[in-house]
Amino acid sequence: MSALNANGTRKRVMVLTGGWSAEREISLISGQGVAGALAERGYHVTTFDPPCDLAAITEGLSPLPDVVFNALHGTGGEDGTIQAILDLLGVSYTHSGMRASAVAMDKPLTKRVVGTVGVPSPTGLIVSAAAIGEAHPIVPPYVVKPIAEGSSVGVMVVREGASQPAAVQAWDADEQLLVEPYIKGRELTVGVMSRPGESARALAVTEITYSADIFDYTVKYSEGYATHILPAEIPESVYSAAMEYARLAHEVIGCTGVTRSDFRWDDSISDTQGLFFLEINTQPGMTPTSLVPEQAQHAGMSYADLVEWIVEGATCRH
Repeated sequence: MSALNANGTRKRVMVLTGGWSAEREISLISGQGVAGALAERGYHVTTFDPPCDLAAITEGLSPLPDVVFNALHGTGGEDGTIQAILDLLGVSYTHSGMRASAVAMDKPLTKRVVGTVGVPSPTGLIVSAAAIGEAHPIVPPYVVKPIAEGSSVGVMVVREGASQPAAVQAWDADEQLLVEPYIKGRELTVGVMSRPGESARALAVTEITYSADIFDYTVKYSEGYATHILPAEIPESVYSAAMEYARLAHEVIGCTGVTRSDFRWDDSISDTQGLFFLEINTQPGMTPTSLVPEQAQHAGMSYADLVEWIVEGATCRH
């Protein structure tokens, strides 16, 4: 890999960071880490915090860099919006393309797509916030989550014996939410890497332990809330199944670069029958202590190596 173009000039990489989603603060940290690693490797690096304005985004991307490193998370940066703009401009960019990003951001659609290749997920239904406030849509315990948000933003658990969740008041009455049975047990996650035209490979399985009720945004990104066990201390059959399911999800959705698939494993059920896919993240956190960089390190790839690998893979896109 080289930070130089064929003509000997330094490759110009623009890191998109921040944005306007609920995950903005984490994106800023991811972008800072990425920009620093690329600068150390000799790339000409600039950063851009895009506003929710098409004209301003287009202006901010000018002059076009050789590669855009998309370190945005959530709405706007992970749902196909920024990818569509970059496609129209004809600039190479990291991570998944517009279609894969849009599919992966839509949780019910993702469940249907990965189901076609045998990846099991909890059976869910789409219900309005108003309906959830009036009557339990399914027998508790169950999970309520936004259809299209990342980093477990807005996720809540309705426990067995609970009354109607007051938290639904945070949403508009007609907002559609995904309701799934709550899978008791353990939280697992798997990073996957691929470049355009190459087969995907899973990195490792991490188990995440925490003391809160659910692995939500606060637990994920606040120091001291969660512990990462890498590699996960689980049966080999479950470990292998999680790796394979993550790889299949990555490939069937059409992802490139890096992704991270999240699972719940009910260890009271024998073998792999209690393992369920929850969602795939096409723009996983890229802070130096995030899950995918940790797994890459476990596989022998430093943080800077990973960032450079992602950038160089992006040059295959156009």
